[in-house]
Amino acid sequence: MDTLYSQIKRKTILCIDMKSFYASCSAIDLGHDPLTCCLAVVADTKRSGSVVLAATPAMKKKFGIKTGSRLFEIPDDPDIQIVNASMSAYLKTSVELTKFFAEFVPSAHIHTYSVDESFLQVDGSLHLYDSPRQMAKMIQRSMLRRFGLMCAIGIGPNMLLSKLCLDLDAKKKGIAEWQFEDVKEKLWPVEPLSKMWGIGNRMERNLNRLGIRTVGQLARTPIELLEKQFGVMGSQLYYHAWGIDLSEIGAPILHGQISYGKSQILLRDYEKEEEIKHVILEMSEEVARRARRERKAGRTISLGVGYSHKEAGGFHRSYTVSEPTNETKEIYHICLHLFRKHYRGETVRSLSVTLSKVCEDSCTQLSLFDPKKPKRKALGYVMDQVRAKHGADSLLRAVSYTKAGTARHRSTLVGGHKAEG
Repeated sequence: MDTLYSQIKRKTILCIDMKSFYASCSAIDLGHDPLTCCLAVVADTKRSGSVVLAATPAMKKKFGIKTGSRLFEIPDDPDIQIVNASMSAYLKTSVELTKFFAEFVPSAHIHTYSVDESFLQVDGSLHLYDSPRQMAKMIQRSMLRRFGLMCAIGIGPNMLLSKLCLDLDAKKKGIAEWQFEDVKEKLWPVEPLSKMWGIGNRMERNLNRLGIRTVGQLARTPIELLEKQFGVMGSQLYYHAWGIDLSEIGAPILHGQISYGKSQILLRDYEKEEEIKHVILEMSEEVARRARRERKAGRTISLGVGYSHKEAGGFHRSYTVSEPTNETKEIYHICLHLFRKHYRGETVRSLSVTLSKVCEDSCTQLSLFDPKKPKRKALGYVMDQVRAKHGADSLLRAVSYTKAGTARHRSTLVGGHKAEG
C-alpha cells in the first residue's frame, strides 16, 4: 500500500472549521467578545427541553454547557446569556466567509461543506506563501480581524485527510497538517471507530463484531472480507483507513447512492405509540416531497428509531419494494411495518425516514394491480405545488394539528432552527 501513495497525486487541501460558529456570531452581534462571554444558542428559548446548538468557549469551561445540552440544564446565573438561533444571520455570515475565501483561492476551488465548515484547494496559491501552514495562519489572522471569528484548519493531501486532521488534531492545536506518511502514527491508533469521519455508530458495531476496533485493524483487514461484508462501502472503508481518497473538491467524500431522508431529535420524549406514528407520517410526507421535487423515486425505505437517554439504544431497519415509489402513504405504510415489527414500547426521542435506491420517477411502471396509483402520484405533485406557492404549512395532514405533530413548528424554522432570534 505504501507504494500506492507514490502513484497518487498529492493536493494541498485546507479544511476550515469555525470555532463555536453560532455562539460566536450571536456574541459579536450583541457586542460581546466571543472568547470571554458566557453565551448559549438554543433552538427555542421558550421550550425547556430545547437543545443547545452552540456555546462559547467560556460557557463550556465555566458551566460545562456544550452542544447537545438542554436548556433546563443551564444554571440560573447573571453572567449567562441565552439566545435563540438566528439561522438567517448565520447563513448570511457563511456567505460572506465564502467570499472571503475567494480572496485566497478561485471560487471553483472552494467547497462549502456546511454553514461553518469549508474545504479549500490551495495548490495554485501556494507560491504566494512559504508553506501551507503560513497560508493557514494568514487566513486565521485575516478572519479574526475582519469578522471577529476564530477557526481551526486541518491540512492534508486530499479532502479526507484534511478533514480527519481537522477533527482529530487541528481543533486542539488551531492548525495541524497530516500527510500520507502520518497515517500509521496518527490515524491508525484511533478508537472507537466512530471517531473516524464517515463511520457511524451502526457501522462501528458491525466492524466490532468482526473484531475490528481501531482504524489500524481496519486497514490490516483483507479488502476481500470487507467487500464481502459491506459491498462497495467495504472497499471505501479499507482505502479510507489508509488515508486514500480520490474525491475532487465539491464531490461527496463518501460516494454512494443518492437518497432522500429526514431525521429529527424530538423536543420531548414520546411514550404513546399513536403519537410516534403521527410524526412518522409527517416525516414520510417530507421525504416523499423531497424526492418528488427532484422527480425521483426509490425502492428502499429505512426507518430509524432512537430511544430516550434513560433507555438508550434504538433500531434502524430497511425494506425494499418491487417498484420505485415517492408516494407518502406507501412510504408511511412500509415505515409502519418496520415500526410494528421492531418497536417494543420504548420511549422515543429521535426518528429518521430515508428513501434510497433512487431512480428517475419517469422510470416507474404502471401497476395492473393498483390502477389508482397514477392518480395518487399526480395528487402528490399537486400538493407540492400548493405548498411551494402558499408555504409549507398551507397544506398539512390532520396529525400535524395534534399535540404530537411537529410539522407546524418546523415550518417556522430555517435550517431546522428559528430564522430570527
